[in-house]
Amino acid sequence: MSEHRPEHRHVRSLGVERPGQAYFAGYDEGPLPEHLVRLDLLYTGFSAGTELTFVKNTNPYLHSRWDAGRGVFVGGEASAHFPVPFLGYMECARVSESRTYDYTPGDVVGATFGHKTGHTADPFHELLVKLPADVDPILGIYVAQMGPIAANGILHADAELLGPNVVGLGDGVRGRPALVIGAGIVGMLTALFAQAAGASEVVIADPSPFRRLRAECLGLTAMTEDEAWAHAKARWHHGGDDRGADVVFQTRADAASLHAAMRALRPQGTVIDLAFYQGGADRLRLGEEFHHNGLNLRCAQINRVPRGLAQQWDRRRLANETVKLLQARGDEIKAQLITHVVPYDDAPAFIDRLVRERPEFLQIVFKAGD
Repeated sequence: MSEHRPEHRHVRSLGVERPGQAYFAGYDEGPLPEHLVRLDLLYTGFSAGTELTFVKNTNPYLHSRWDAGRGVFVGGEASAHFPVPFLGYMECARVSESRTYDYTPGDVVGATFGHKTGHTADPFHELLVKLPADVDPILGIYVAQMGPIAANGILHADAELLGPNVVGLGDGVRGRPALVIGAGIVGMLTALFAQAAGASEVVIADPSPFRRLRAECLGLTAMTEDEAWAHAKARWHHGGDDRGADVVFQTRADAASLHAAMRALRPQGTVIDLAFYQGGADRLRLGEEFHHNGLNLRCAQINRVPRGLAQQWDRRRLANETVKLLQARGDEIKAQLITHVVPYDDAPAFIDRLVRERPEFLQIVFKAGD
């Protein structure tokens, strides 16, 4: 634990000033209080699927209010307003000062504090995960949030097949074929978790040849969505007319993709849905396979693990599973998933280019200055 130093610093934060315009906000921090930890940003990952909804003014929080007590959105009462000074939840940082014995200056941690140059963290209420020396710090962006999101999808599949009798992550996937719809970051990590768990075959579907090629470089079988559901029905045969996948992981925010996931299921199978349908799902066909095959649709979000597993599994345990995956496959994940590393100072201009030109990408990372 470092000695208390009465230092002040200015923190910059990447946000959205108005629709279509990213900007830097800022605030000052005073001396570090007792029991807290001061962090300096190393890398912050941009989650395009969520964060561009603020840039494009389509995020539901900009047009309605989340009523946590009732668990519903209330129209006409926006929870968020422009400017939105804080975005992001995929950070890796170095401890620069600590007033707790659990962390020392120089520790590298995965955290979720937004696209900020620094952060004062409360380790008793925030998830800080120390990175082992054999994990590249740039991969630390996945440890506290994005990796656990994907791992939680696997855990939901385990619970669908085994109920509360889940001992290790992927117990329900082991020895079974797995289909993942969407080769974005969540889809790729979900597929890698399924692969690590010992799935008999892992197929990932995406319309982008660029993303399919990256998936193939990771040892995954990549197809289009139409090819994938047809493959599941042709190859995954359980006897008689019982064909298809036990579970399909749906990670692409498109109603047609959700429908493709349902087409791939065997009767009474389950879609584990990790997508964020900010535009709704008006093309979803619930009168077809969903009805005739008695299917299930299960939303898996990071703020909830499956019922009956909360005592055994929490976000820290899911984060630890992510660290294991990064230790085993880190070099490949860095090479295939991280497609853009951009200086932090250039972030607003890069986001503007991203919206205007929509280049091919997977993971965009903003790197703090030296």
